[in-house]
Amino acid sequence: MAYKIASETCINCGACESECPAEAISEVDDKRKIAEDKCISCGSCASACPVGAISE
Repeated sequence: MAYKIASETCINCGACESECPAEAISEVDDKRKIAEDKCISCGSCASACPVGAISE
């Protein structure tokens, strides 16, 4: 199951993108988005998010 980023909570800091080993996170419309087909569900992004915007 791919992780999801809550767009209303995301502050677009980029911390999640730099921690993603699968390079599944990119910026879309001033927010970060996880590509479900690339996500390996490792949780690195969720651990890196300073505002808790990422969950399974």
